[in-house]
Amino acid sequence: MNKGLRKTVIAGNWKMNKTRAEAAELIKQLAVDGDKADVVICVPYTNLQTAAEAVGGSSVKIGAQNVHYEKSGAFTGEISADMLKEIGVEYVIIGHSERRQYFGETDETVNRRTRAALNAGLIPIVCIGELLDEREANITEEVLSRQTKLGLAGFTADEIKKIIIAYEPVWAIGTGKTATAAQAGEACGFIRGVIAKIHGKDVADAVTIQYGGSMNAKNAAELLAQEDVDGGLIGGASLIAEDFGTIINAAQG
Repeated sequence: MNKGLRKTVIAGNWKMNKTRAEAAELIKQLAVDGDKADVVICVPYTNLQTAAEAVGGSSVKIGAQNVHYEKSGAFTGEISADMLKEIGVEYVIIGHSERRQYFGETDETVNRRTRAALNAGLIPIVCIGELLDEREANITEEVLSRQTKLGLAGFTADEIKKIIIAYEPVWAIGTGKTATAAQAGEACGFIRGVIAKIHGKDVADAVTIQYGGSMNAKNAAELLAQEDVDGGLIGGASLIAEDFGTIINAAQG
């Protein structure tokens, strides 16, 4: 696999953190140099407009943390892809483990949300990953294969190339635990192999696959050095400008 065939993407997932004033201040502190990696910050809905204005003219892109699969309708509390697009959002996280665990997200809804995002011209960051008991039962590959195939079912090869996949072992999210660099690289390589079997090696080589399980300033360089790890979906470390900057610099090489 040729790492140079695809873009490295570092995306910060702020989750449910920061007021608008705090968001604007944090964005001011971000220093992004170089063009080897794209940098995205995925902020709460209430911060999207603030963030879009704060990054104006810079290379930092704005992402949302969820999107509904319908264009409009009686879906209280949801937001459509067109609404996100209108205020300058370019990326959207779909199927994060917290959405699956707490809000009933399924592989089917992940698929439908991904379709809606692509149709609106957004770049989906589709999250997949195994639970601790699934890893301990030695069925990690089965879980990753199922989630990849169902989550991306029905998409053309050209559409698959526009999708970012984030491998996020659920047992390593917000726990302080992190997959070893070898484990992360192996899982991302396996996901790429699943895509290759369906769409061919050229398509698989073009897909950006991030690691999203407690990547931080200390372990980022080792994780990003893995052949099949093309960036990171960063949680807690993205809320600390210095740490996020260290990760970005590691990705820039």
